Amino acid sequence: MVNDASDEDVMRQVAEKLAGRYPDASRTELDDMVREEFSALSGRPVSSYLSILTERAVRKRLKKTGAAAEQ
Repeated sequence: MVNDASDEDVMRQVAEKLAGRYPDASRTELDDMVREEFSALSGRPVSSYLSILTERAVRKRLKKTGAAAEQ
């Protein structure tokens, strides 16, 4: 569970960046994916890299599903 305000900021920034790269993707879908991936990584000893790891995981999921083309 994500409780820290800075975590919310990181997730929002990642979602905004991805929304710019994947304009055809639903913002709700992006937000959900970012939250899922961030939460999956947040308990691990990679806190310094949560932003980039979350972004990469969501980009991989978007490419896999073919839901959106990267701009």
